[in-house]
Parts: sequence; structure tokens; C-alpha cells
Amino acid sequence: MAEEDPQRRYAANLQGEVDSAALYRTLSKTEKDPQLAQVYARLGAVEDAHAEFWRRKIGAIGRRAPKLRPSFRTRALEWLARRFGPAFVLPTINTLEQMDSGAYDTQPEAVAGGLPAAERSHARIIEALAARSPRAFSGPTIAQLEGRHRRFGGNALRAAVLGANDGLCSNLSLVMGVAGADLAAHAILVTGLAGLLAGACSMALGEWLSVSTTREAYQRQIKTEADELEQVPEEEAEELALIYQAKGLPGDQAQALAQRLIANKQTALDTLVREELGIDPEELGGSPWAAAGTSFGLFALGAIVPVAPYFALAGPAAVIVSLAASGAALFLIGAATSLFTGSGVWFSGVRQQLIGFAAAGVTFGVGKIIGVAVTG
Repeated sequence: MAEEDPQRRYAANLQGEVDSAALYRTLSKTEKDPQLAQVYARLGAVEDAHAEFWRRKIGAIGRRAPKLRPSFRTRALEWLARRFGPAFVLPTINTLEQMDSGAYDTQPEAVAGGLPAAERSHARIIEALAARSPRAFSGPTIAQLEGRHRRFGGNALRAAVLGANDGLCSNLSLVMGVAGADLAAHAILVTGLAGLLAGACSMALGEWLSVSTTREAYQRQIKTEADELEQVPEEEAEELALIYQAKGLPGDQAQALAQRLIANKQTALDTLVREELGIDPEELGGSPWAAAGTSFGLFALGAIVPVAPYFALAGPAAVIVSLAASGAALFLIGAATSLFTGSGVWFSGVRQQLIGFAAAGVTFGVGKIIGVAVTG
């Protein structure tokens, strides 16, 4: 059903553009870096043009465009920017821009006027600025200045340690649960191996889906960027120049570099994807099969530890050896986590042992209760 009176929607769009234009003007006036101030001023000018676009739309339906002032939220952000500087409010502005970047996608008038591409461009520019700016009064910033805290790192190591920990803790709890039920050794072995395979397959499938979904999302973003490059190359060149300015390149050099890159469509797309979206088009988040295989192997590596003694032992001896081997592995995993948490090795290792043994103790007790109830 067609919209009977679009004035309310046009007025809401106009208010948003008035807010953005006012906020960018304030950021331009309060920014001490002249290059960044120029970026904010140009963003504000674009928002002024968008506001005029909606004023004309309101006039075209025979209504008078309202005289709007910035909203309370915008005035509050302006005050904070004047008081503490643009960097203080930039994270908030970035969040708002990301939320609003698709607001025009379903409005035919905006699409015809090229506004959706411009809004996504602004969102990416502000994201680049936010990534470049220090977070005022933030803990990580202070810690880096003081030099007392190490930054988190070693993502691959962290993923490996946590993957093995998942397998170890879950299968230790499973094995101790069926051991508590006083099942035969071969039944415990079969159950443990089944738990290993089920858990590893589940982890592998989850990782495969996660990486595949990420790749598909990246491919959609690249296609959108390619369409915009084909339809409005001059806006993409302007966007790229602003991003380079946001990174500290002088305006004339940023413009010249952007024009050279845009001249070659393939090079331009590759550069835009890397600079604006932060995506490596050759990797696209990695291989889902490699991620699945790695996840499967890490989970299985941890899960085999509590099961292995049951290949050769039975009864209390198997339980004791399983707990001893698992305890050693838990300590090593806890100690490994200290590499990326900064905690002490002994504290991390013992804490991990206590957590793992507590979970195993609960399942052992539950298994004992169920075993007694079933056997009478």
C-alpha cells in the first residue's frame, strides 16, 4: 500500500541530516589537526546538501519545510566535543553512524538521489577516524602510556589453548560421569570416544559455519563496493581521499593518490575493499575447511587425555590415571593461558585444575547417584 503522506518521513530524514551537519561542523571547529578538521568540514557540507535534498522533497509535495534545530542528543555531543575534544565523542558518533548507515536503503527517493552510498561512505570514514583516534580517558590508553600492562596477543595460541581445553574439560566430565555409574571399562572407553567424536564434529561444524558465513558476508560487501564504484566512481574517489586524509595524508596528496587508484577499476576495488572495509580479498577470513579441521584436531587432542588410560586399564586404577593425566593437562593449559592473560603461571595452572576437577566431581557424583538408582 502506498504511503499517503510522506511528509513525516521526509521531516525525520531532514532532522537527521540537520543533526549530522551541525555535529560535523562542531567537530571541524574543535579539531586541532587541520587535516582532520577539513575532513569533518567536508562531511558536514555533504550532510547540508542532504538536508537541502529533503527540504526540496517536502516542498515538492506542497508543504513548507520546518525550521529545525539540532536535537538534544546532538547538542549534548557538541558540548562534550567542545569540552573534551572530538576524540571523546568519536566512538559514540561511530556507533550511531554504523547503526544509521542503512537507513536510506529502503527509501526510493533516497536511493534515486544516491544517498545510501554516501551514508555508507560516511560510516566507513568515521570508522577509520575512530580507529585512528585515541580513546579519551580509556584504560587501555592509560596503560599503554604507563607501560605497565601488556596487550592481549597471540590469537592463534589462544584459540589453540581454548580449543584443547574445551575437549579436555567436556570429555573428562563425561568419562568421570560414566565411571561414577560403575560401568565396565570398555563401556567407559566407548562412551569417551563417542564424546570425543561428537564434540569434535560439533566444534568443527560450528567453525565451518562461522567462517563460511563470514566469507559470504565479505563477498556481499565487496559486491556492493563494486556496484558503487561502477555507478558513482567520483564519490568513491572522494571517499578514498577522505580516508587517506583521516590517516594523516595531506589533502592534495590524498586526492592525487585516490585519483590514480580509481583510474584502474580492479586496483581501485582492491584498494577500496582493503582500506574501507578492512577485508583482504584474497583471504576473505580464511578457509572454512582448514578452520574446521583445526578445530576438530584441537578438541580431539584435549578430549583423548581422560580416555586414553581406559585402553589399558580398568576400575579404580583407570580412574586414578585418568584424573592424574587430566590434572597435568589442565595445569599445562592453565599455564598456557597466562601467556595472554598476564596472570601467574602457578595461579593460572592451579585454578584451571580446580575448575576441571570440580566439574568432574559433579558429574562423577551424579553418575554415582544414577548408577545406584538404576541398579537398585
